[in-house]
Amino acid sequence: MRFVIVGYGRVGARTARVLKEEGHDVVLVENDDQKVERAREAGFEVVEGDGSNEAILERAGVADADAVGGLTGDPNVNFAACMIGKEHGCRAIMRISEDYREEIYEQYAEDVDEVIYPERLGAAGAKTALLGGNFNALGDLTERLQLSTLTVPEGAPVVGQRVSEVDLGPRARIYAHSHDREEMTIPLPGTEIRVGDQLALIIDLDAVDEVKTALLGDAVKA
Repeated sequence: MRFVIVGYGRVGARTARVLKEEGHDVVLVENDDQKVERAREAGFEVVEGDGSNEAILERAGVADADAVGGLTGDPNVNFAACMIGKEHGCRAIMRISEDYREEIYEQYAEDVDEVIYPERLGAAGAKTALLGGNFNALGDLTERLQLSTLTVPEGAPVVGQRVSEVDLGPRARIYAHSHDREEMTIPLPGTEIRVGDQLALIIDLDAVDEVKTALLGDAVKA
């Protein structure tokens, strides 16, 4: 698959590296001279310029790309890149800061395929979203982490909570979510957890039982 990644900062660089290591073609768009140099030194093809400019994205090959990732720290640039990508038939993944209000998430989510907030999910979430939401991929997790899925039973403490309200500490994160056996996607912070929902979790191996108990309470024994 071929991807155009706008932004070679912390998230863009890691996402691009993971995709490249998995054998995908990656073209980067970056307007910072130092980041451009670092990306080229890392062996990436780079188009220098503004990622919100259609001519720049066309030079990067957006017409032939499977997906575009707007992964800069500027949501305006990211959104513009995604809209250009959509016009060319690409899957569009937009990075946004976790401190934005829920209505802002929802506004962007209506127009792009996935909204990610890497402060919570990191580059693994960005990479997975670009590949189409296959949340069973384990190759980018460290040896101390595992991906675990569970179905929320009746009586679980998290029923009725929003995803942003669920505090699992530093050793686990809710990675993906689905209602009514739909395809799992990266949840917005305001997504409410209901009985029967599926949750995908990234968990430290030493904290699996503790985290499941926090989510399910006495229901974990059932």
